[in-house]
Amino acid sequence: MMVIRPIRADDYPALYDIAVESGHGFTSLPVNDELLMRKISRSEHSFSKAVSQPGDEGYLFVLEDTDTGEVCGTSALEAAVGLDDAFYHYHLGKVVHSSRSLGVYKTVDILTLCNDYTGVSELCTLFLRESRREKNNGRLLSKMRFLFMAEFPQRFADRVIAEMRGVSNSDGSSPFWQWLQEHFFSVDFPTADYLTGIGQKVFIAELMPKYPIYVSLLSRQAQAVIGKVHDKTKPALALLQSEGFSNRGYVDIFDAGPTVEARVEHIRSVRNSRRLQVQIGQSKDGQPYLISNTKLADFRATWQLLQVNEHSEQVTIGADVAAALHVNNGDWVRVTRI
Repeated sequence: MMVIRPIRADDYPALYDIAVESGHGFTSLPVNDELLMRKISRSEHSFSKAVSQPGDEGYLFVLEDTDTGEVCGTSALEAAVGLDDAFYHYHLGKVVHSSRSLGVYKTVDILTLCNDYTGVSELCTLFLRESRREKNNGRLLSKMRFLFMAEFPQRFADRVIAEMRGVSNSDGSSPFWQWLQEHFFSVDFPTADYLTGIGQKVFIAELMPKYPIYVSLLSRQAQAVIGKVHDKTKPALALLQSEGFSNRGYVDIFDAGPTVEARVEHIRSVRNSRRLQVQIGQSKDGQPYLISNTKLADFRATWQLLQVNEHSEQVTIGADVAAALHVNNGDWVRVTRI
């Protein structure tokens, strides 16, 4: 059975392998021993911490095949971004150049460096290993975060974002960054991406152009990828859009991938999730549901075919599912349709 759980210290070897496999552009998992161990330690502390409002917590989950013990993917939530380190984006806006006397009116796209998302929550570090991209594994890994947010709303802001991986070439280069590098920087995209991943962001403030950039001045290759996602990221973007996420013109400062956002209360899986009481018995096949327990440090989630009656406050699950979720008769679970 595929089960989501909080990461543990002994998951480090698997996390390192996933960091290597994820490749360039996956900023939140740098291939760095110290940083990865720090991420695990921070996550363990966040799950054990008493919280009344979002702060510097980071919750890192893994997807485990309970039959083999293999860690097949990762997924994470940041409670509030930009509180300690500046959280940069470009905002794609417009300026108008006009002259009434000459009869000239021209609208021009510009990119403005900003910190507009400071304090919001973030969906991040979603990666499913290639060999496990089947059935509902990807949906489980992504959408289970909404069950966690619905169960512990005090730990998150009322708005949540997700930075989508932008277009990069097979060698790790970004057409957008290539233009910035040529005019403002002397480091390549993998290096800049890695430095950001390990928290060394001061070079952004020092070297990034302080004034708006006219999009028309960028190379055609750079212009073409603004707001576009990497081919492997398209399914993740479609999934978030189906949940109610949308782009409001914000893009990543390195690869120009889009950042999408939603109010937590408007996310479909949050809005439609229900708390139900467990009955352990013979479960009958029904519709595919995400199901999680309601525990914090011992959080567990999986997906199952369930029969859920909208007029009942109970749900019947098999003994194997109950064991995987660490629940007993009478305990509570949270469910939402896939």
